[in-house]
Amino acid sequence: MIPMLASLSVLTLVSLQAAPQVAAGRKADGETGLYESVLFKENLMVPMRDGVRSATDIYRPARNGQPIDEKLPLLLHRTGYNKKGEVLVQQAHYFAQHGYVVAVQDDRGTYASEGIQNKYIGWGRDGHDAIEWLATNLPYVDGQVGMWGTSYGAHTQASAAILNPPHLKTLVINHGGLYNAWQHKIRNHGVFELGQQIGWAFNQASAQVYNPVAKKMMANEDAADWVRTFSSGNRGLTPLASIPNFEEYIYDQMTRADYDDFWRQPDLNWSLHYDQTSDIPMLQIGGWYDSYTPGTILNYLGLAKIKKSPQRLLVGSWTHGGNERSYSGNVEFGAEAATSDFRSAFHVRWFDHFLKGEKTGVEAEAPIRLFVMGTGDGHRDANGRLFHGGYWLSTSSWPLPGTRFTPYYLHSDGTLKAERAGPNVPPTTYTYDPRHPVPTIGGSFSEQAILKMWSGGFDQREKEDFLGSTPPYLPLRVRPDVVVFQTEPLAADVAVIGPIVVKLHASSTAVDTDFTAKLVDVYPPSEDYPSGYDLNITDGVIRARYRNSPERPEFMTPGEVYEFTIDPFPTANVFKKGHRIRIDISSSSYPRFDVNPNTGEPLGKGRRVVPADNSIYHDATRPSHVILPIVPAAGSGSR
Repeated sequence: MIPMLASLSVLTLVSLQAAPQVAAGRKADGETGLYESVLFKENLMVPMRDGVRSATDIYRPARNGQPIDEKLPLLLHRTGYNKKGEVLVQQAHYFAQHGYVVAVQDDRGTYASEGIQNKYIGWGRDGHDAIEWLATNLPYVDGQVGMWGTSYGAHTQASAAILNPPHLKTLVINHGGLYNAWQHKIRNHGVFELGQQIGWAFNQASAQVYNPVAKKMMANEDAADWVRTFSSGNRGLTPLASIPNFEEYIYDQMTRADYDDFWRQPDLNWSLHYDQTSDIPMLQIGGWYDSYTPGTILNYLGLAKIKKSPQRLLVGSWTHGGNERSYSGNVEFGAEAATSDFRSAFHVRWFDHFLKGEKTGVEAEAPIRLFVMGTGDGHRDANGRLFHGGYWLSTSSWPLPGTRFTPYYLHSDGTLKAERAGPNVPPTTYTYDPRHPVPTIGGSFSEQAILKMWSGGFDQREKEDFLGSTPPYLPLRVRPDVVVFQTEPLAADVAVIGPIVVKLHASSTAVDTDFTAKLVDVYPPSEDYPSGYDLNITDGVIRARYRNSPERPEFMTPGEVYEFTIDPFPTANVFKKGHRIRIDISSSSYPRFDVNPNTGEPLGKGRRVVPADNSIYHDATRPSHVILPIVPAAGSGSR
């Protein structure tokens, strides 16, 4: 048993305006139904099993400035982004006002906590220890612990749940929880998520470096100038060398290219540890333009299959953490796409039901709720965004009942058809030059402003404010290293809801290269968009050496044709009548992904690059195609 710390005392009373929404049935303090909230203890140092102490702020419900005596459930948030952040403080007070003890904790090695930060690894152990110490050593806690959080705060929940702490009772996991970090998020089917990881390291290092010289150096360096250098074996020679734990993290993830035991650790790979995970109610939340979407869905499916406790899935049109916004990137989905009370009443309804047994409406909701994008008229709104529209759909299964997995074949004339091509059709060949990669224009990843890498939906056109774009900023579709295949204008709406698979038959003049596939909703020309609008819906990538196995890389024989499977992120989109469905094939997306040098050198250590001629085959015996999950009459579902 971890020893009890010194007695706690009231330090600070913070007054917040009561939120307009009050959980049903609560009359704790007159007619308002709300408590006051007190920052009861600041920087309570909670010990971990190795003696490192994590700084924790405790908030309690109060009357007249004094904490109430009633034992209550505790809500815990563990973060590496400062427990004193404005949003977290507001949430802590809101939850305390609604009858919860709240603990907000700095992760080890960050801000007021002791130790050295190690991204991902160790989050489960520390989370387990924090839960059990708080549940058993705070006399005003009833023994129940729930957790909430986005991204970092979502990972820390999932990692803790894998270790099954006895007092953990429910989770709300928003945009996080690593299904398999090799498959997507840190790597993506072998490709390193360069922009996300470098951007995170530069931002985090700049915010937390206590060495004033190193901090000043980080502030004077532009991450966009350095990002390409990390894949050239420059360990010890970058600005991050002044913060060894951050540089070690980057190079460790970048150079561990093969799927080995490192990637099977619980903190990095929830998919292998469902059996031992806590059997508790969980809400998995994602967004179609978020970097965790596949894992969010797969974690829900894997847990729902074996757990007795309620498992729920919610996927919106959102980018990473954008639950309260109705837009993603430069695309508007309508007011109903936003969950306006996400940071407040949304969570209280969940916790009131699963920690206090109250009927809040949560108990009657369908297991799966999805936002289906599309159905808008495509006008330019007052904010300059494309109005794409959409609606909510409730279901009990994924994929949806009645889904038809329909192949569309790539043809040499640039068309995309339900019919296969004939025999003896020549391949389509393009040159991929690693020195001039295709720029990342939106998509499903964690936005990195420091690298001009913006997530969400955008017209697929090079732009000055996107890293890697060059004048005259033309559409990506006209680049010689982007091969376009599109349908004729659609005669009726087509609802694509579910997982997407691209089967590519291809060869290369290199021993290793990448292939990317992007699904695009092509708007016809209109008064607001005279050139039309090429809206990115989802995309995926495969590193050729991992085409057969993530554990055992195999180089290609130049000129030999291989079959590649690309898994773009799942999606839900209505391609409207008059639009086209398009697939773009290429070999890069920079700075989102590291640039494959085509040389076959060890990844993250190479210094050479060579251009590669990559060929796409689309004849009768090598029918490259995309498989789309088409749902008839999807609009008839519950909204």
